[in-house]
Amino acid sequence: MVHYEVTFVITPDFDEEKTQNLLKDIKETIEDKNGRIIDVDVWGKRKLAYEIEGFNTGFYVVIQFEAPSDTPAELERVLKITDEVIRFIILKREDKKLSAKN
Repeated sequence: MVHYEVTFVITPDFDEEKTQNLLKDIKETIEDKNGRIIDVDVWGKRKLAYEIEGFNTGFYVVIQFEAPSDTPAELERVLKITDEVIRFIILKREDKKLSAKN
């Protein structure tokens, strides 16, 4: 299993219930591909560095997970077709303990 982190920004006009449902759907996408959620960090509404799709603020969420190497492709597909997600990035995380040995 590989460690990943996905950060995404949801439109600020989304209500709390819809945001929770979207978050649940994204977590299920990861788990359906045999992934395991490690941590969900909801940053909440923040000012964007620049306007995106007419929005100056967005609702930020960071999810750390471990999954097989094909999971990020499916997660990217889902995030791309989700209209409420205005930006996202999926990163492969390096284990700091392993990196320190070199």
